[in-house]
Amino acid sequence: MVAFFEREGPVAAIGIGSFGPVDTNPESATWGHITSTPKPGWANTDVGQAIRRRLSVPVAFDTDVNAAALGEHRWGAAQGLDTFCYITVGTGIGGGGMAGGKLLHGLLHPEFGHMRIPHDRGQDPFEGVCPYHGDCWEGLASARAIEARWSRAPQELDGNQAVWSLQAHYLALGLVSVICVLSPQRILLGGGVMRHPGLVGLVQRDVGRLMNGYQQAATIMLPALAPRSGVLGAIALAETA
Repeated sequence: MVAFFEREGPVAAIGIGSFGPVDTNPESATWGHITSTPKPGWANTDVGQAIRRRLSVPVAFDTDVNAAALGEHRWGAAQGLDTFCYITVGTGIGGGGMAGGKLLHGLLHPEFGHMRIPHDRGQDPFEGVCPYHGDCWEGLASARAIEARWSRAPQELDGNQAVWSLQAHYLALGLVSVICVLSPQRILLGGGVMRHPGLVGLVQRDVGRLMNGYQQAATIMLPALAPRSGVLGAIALAETA
């Protein structure tokens, strides 16, 4: 990455949207590091500080899903909103967004994918793929989970109704928790799994059933900028630096 910007630059600032968990606290000695990720070879890796040091420019560092949320807020399907969520369903499941017009942060940052959701082992005895929690949301509904459960990649299962009914059910269970806790105006569902034709409609249906008329649910839709939400969001992050 450094070689690319050295060759194509100079640049005024860099925005980085990274898979996590990451340290986004600018006061921390490990700011800009990827921390306890299950991705092989990446745990405790310095990304933000190394790029800032080698390019000598300001660097903004956040999660990939917060970057995508910022991109959608600036140019896409979340324009004009101050409270919304962006959730990606791909190799893993991650979530970010805004509350009151500010990107979601806290002690660390949101980890939507590791919420615990109901798991009926009689209906689905699959143990889950998360190395930390087994059958958390990511462990049951990510692309890795689909492939491990059905022994085929998601794109090879397009005609199997049972696959996508179960997938929509798990996604809806997680989204109901997000809706009840954060009360977002809109939820954007990105990532490769959501490209399956008709999946977003199944998810909308199941969320409606689970909410059962209790309160008005957020609008659930695909991102407007996909698959460039994160890259454009990184540009928006760079402007904040």
